[in-house]
Amino acid sequence: MQRERTMARLIGIGRTAALVAAAGLALSACGGDSGSDTTSSPTPSGVPSVTADETLAAQVPEAIKQSGTLTFGTDASYAPSEFLADDGTTIVGFDVDLGKAIAAKLGLQGQFENSTFDSLIVGVQNGKFPASMSSFTITPEREEQVNMISYFSAGTSWAVETGNPSGISVEDPCGKTVAVQKATVQVDDIEAKNDDCKSAGKPEINIQQYGLQSEATTAVVSGKADAMLADSPVVAYAIEQSGKLEQLGEVYDSAPYGIVVPKEETEFATAIQGAVDALIADGTYMAILDEWGVGNGAVPAAEVNPSSS
Repeated sequence: MQRERTMARLIGIGRTAALVAAAGLALSACGGDSGSDTTSSPTPSGVPSVTADETLAAQVPEAIKQSGTLTFGTDASYAPSEFLADDGTTIVGFDVDLGKAIAAKLGLQGQFENSTFDSLIVGVQNGKFPASMSSFTITPEREEQVNMISYFSAGTSWAVETGNPSGISVEDPCGKTVAVQKATVQVDDIEAKNDDCKSAGKPEINIQQYGLQSEATTAVVSGKADAMLADSPVVAYAIEQSGKLEQLGEVYDSAPYGIVVPKEETEFATAIQGAVDALIADGTYMAILDEWGVGNGAVPAAEVNPSSS
């Protein structure tokens, strides 16, 4: 889950209706349309100039090397990590900019392909994607399936409608309706809390699981759910964009995000680790995070399968 403290105020992120839609927020002023009554400012994007490292590039699997492209599978519903820009097609976010910089350090072009979150690890395992970068919290269970290279740290946050009209609390959500994205670590979190409710003889939590994080966010904004929980940068972005949500409680359970590659591709994992470390050393890494307002999730170095070490 992901980061130790609440993300600082996001900077340089436009409040266009399309970005609101990407974050899953239904602003009444927009009515879901690309409204003219919202202000617009540029969305952070673009990768600083990156010089390829020939030693690291030599560790890339031959098939990827020959293609010249490193394709990352991602779930583009998780702003500001990865989401659709105002054209409804282009995938943007700090994961995207960082992934493209990693690819460039390996002498490759980086690109991102949208898919559902719960299909991404399987997609790496079966060869659909050579890698995946989609705000994956690193866990021992995931490390048993794939290699994971750490690159960011975040925590879990809760959000409610401003004023918390249902009176829900993180410590006692029993009997309330809580939205969460499928296949995330937050599902395990809320199910454990529900077990506590049952053990205490309290009403169970009505857990609403959605395929997209944007759908979970919309459930809270529309009043369909009392609260949601998600990665801290995602919750902070939703609050910033909507003007209708507020954080509930503190950020907890800090853990790193990981880039996913096949379990057998240990040399490739080491190459990506080296690329992240090189970007940290030359300042590119921090420049990208700061541009998206997520610099306080930076890590000092990348690791391969840190939960197993």
